[in-house]
Amino acid sequence: MAIDEKFLSGYEPQKYEDTIYRMWEESGFFNPDVCIEKGVTKEDAEHFSIVLPPPNVTGTLHTGHASMLAIQDTMVRFARMKGLKTLWLPGTDHAAIATQSKVEKDLEKEKIRKHDLGREEFLKRVDEFAQNSHDTIVSQCRKMGSSLDWSREAFTLDNTRHKAVFVAFKKMYEEGLIYRKHRIVNWDPKGQTTISDDEVVREDRKGTMYTFKYSHDFPFPIATTRPETKLGDTAVAVHPEDSRYQEYIGKEYSFNFGGEDVTVRIIADEAVDPEFGVGALGVTPAHSQTDWEIAERHNLPVKQIINEYGKMMVGMEGVVDTKVEQARKAVVQWLQSEGLLISEKEIDQSVGTAERTGAIIEPLPKMQWWIDVSKPIKDGKSLKDLMLDVVRDGQIEILPNRFEKIYFHWVENLRDWNISRQIWYGHRIPVWYKDGEMKVSEKKPAEGWTQDEDTLDTWFSSGLWTFSTLLDPEKYEEDFKVWLKNSKDGIFHPTNVLETGHDIIFFWVARMTLMTTYLVDEVPFKTVYLHGLVRDKNGRKMSKSLGNIVNPLDLIELYGTDALRMSMIVGVGPGADNNLSDEKIKAYKKFANKIWNATRFVLENTEDIFEGSRIKDQGLEEKITEPKHKTYIKEWNDLLPEITKEMEEYKFYLVGEKLYHFFWHRFADVIIEDCKKDINEGNDATKKSAQWTLYHLLTEQLKALHPFMPFITEEIWKSIPNKETELLMVASWPQTNI
Repeated sequence: MAIDEKFLSGYEPQKYEDTIYRMWEESGFFNPDVCIEKGVTKEDAEHFSIVLPPPNVTGTLHTGHASMLAIQDTMVRFARMKGLKTLWLPGTDHAAIATQSKVEKDLEKEKIRKHDLGREEFLKRVDEFAQNSHDTIVSQCRKMGSSLDWSREAFTLDNTRHKAVFVAFKKMYEEGLIYRKHRIVNWDPKGQTTISDDEVVREDRKGTMYTFKYSHDFPFPIATTRPETKLGDTAVAVHPEDSRYQEYIGKEYSFNFGGEDVTVRIIADEAVDPEFGVGALGVTPAHSQTDWEIAERHNLPVKQIINEYGKMMVGMEGVVDTKVEQARKAVVQWLQSEGLLISEKEIDQSVGTAERTGAIIEPLPKMQWWIDVSKPIKDGKSLKDLMLDVVRDGQIEILPNRFEKIYFHWVENLRDWNISRQIWYGHRIPVWYKDGEMKVSEKKPAEGWTQDEDTLDTWFSSGLWTFSTLLDPEKYEEDFKVWLKNSKDGIFHPTNVLETGHDIIFFWVARMTLMTTYLVDEVPFKTVYLHGLVRDKNGRKMSKSLGNIVNPLDLIELYGTDALRMSMIVGVGPGADNNLSDEKIKAYKKFANKIWNATRFVLENTEDIFEGSRIKDQGLEEKITEPKHKTYIKEWNDLLPEITKEMEEYKFYLVGEKLYHFFWHRFADVIIEDCKKDINEGNDATKKSAQWTLYHLLTEQLKALHPFMPFITEEIWKSIPNKETELLMVASWPQTNI
């Protein structure tokens, strides 16, 4: 058997990776049904399932996505080699606000507004953009070696997911969990839509604390960073135990402030911090979440003074019809001229901004759709209780477990979820109106009915992801449990693990837990594995402003996918950030070459033991006769249970490092060198013993390295004689069989 000529030069990943991926895909083995059909997986095997956190169809994948794909593919390839019914289900997210804003920016360059096109034509443009982005993302997933079952690919806005969204909305509405009400929202004046609390990005900025009196007759000063909102005050709140204000509680005062008639009642509320400002809070229910809640407790009137475009609706000339920043200056000037301004002090403050547009959030009262997270439903428990219980009792494990405290804190403080958005792209709210009547319906009830203009929050549809992706649209039922039972894919739920970034534990992890525990009455996943951020070599977050964003495809072109994958995994535990550098990736490119060159030596020096035969590994104990060779085998056998256990515990960062060190520093540096002498200088029995030792250790390490470095190991496997399977991808995980 002559050695393959490819080994005569160094490993060049660009020559092989695309061909290997096509070979994997054409084999059908990404699909667990094919694995069963072709006998590589037993019919009665346990399942291992995981859904791909659906990338937004807004552009291309970044290094964070590359890290996610590397970790998940390692999980999946290990499970497949263990003989489990293994499903990794792919899909993409329509990412409503993000995608629509991208298209709107493109239209701005053409000097076109979405309203110029109309809803239908605009959505065609968005669909085209989303499809192009989808195609790029899918191509990048393939470049990373992701063994996803593309036959089951899903999209959060496709027909099956649309049915699931409708059924979920209808069920929650009929059970009183979804309601429509006029309440305070986070309003993005630039994007012209509401956003959830989790999509508000807090930014530390310099601000000014103004201390002043409403009027000369008002008994004490107040302090605020937003004097322009005081035109909408309906109360002044003080702490119940603040001795400075006890005599004023319950009294009412009227005055003209900045050209607007204002009446406030002095109230006592424990939400007031006596140490903030002067301890007296002007309550503006229409423009502050905290003030809205105070107003509800004290039955205060709500007076809106700022509109959806961030402009003042009331006030004197120079205030009314101006942006809030300009109005603030005008009100401060008025306070100065009236002798009411006492002091100005620069402070650090946290300002809420919209994640997608960067606009400063303006809290506004609006009629919106909400999910009640505190209403008792099952056995007197609320959605919040369900979310807490499944983590507290261990049905869901969060790795690293320090994030459990963060999860609990967020859920315990969760407000009702605003699920409606004032945008065109997304699942349109399935509610229809006519002459004061309202109906929930997937389709138009009859002529004369008008559908709600709003769409649902993206996280509503992606919150159904683990089970909506496993539903069979041909066996549609309104009970999700029945729907799953009727689906051939129902066996894959709950999924075993969710691997995602710790930065979306609230956006997505918590919302999937909320939706699934309620709608399907089981957890969406058993383990949550949270990865950290990929940073640059100096530990800085990658951003356009710093100019340090790296395209993973560029890294693949330079160093190969396997090197990039290893750099994303080795030494990077769950929750830990990864400082990525060229030096780190280069080190694993050298490792790939080390594997390639070591393989060449083993194949060149074991050719004669396979002439005319395909001897199975069984019986190797009879062929490996030398005590020192048996010691080498024992060393590997001792490592195997350790790394197998760590793989099952998702400790890939440890296993990758151990495999690296064993191959390089034991196998290549010591065992090969020692066996080389035995092959060249030993008697026939010693030579054969050395040859079988090298062959066995090489093939077993290729199997163990495959989940981490699938391309080079598969390419080498093509040239391995006497192999158990044609494709390494479906070979058995190594066993201590000798």
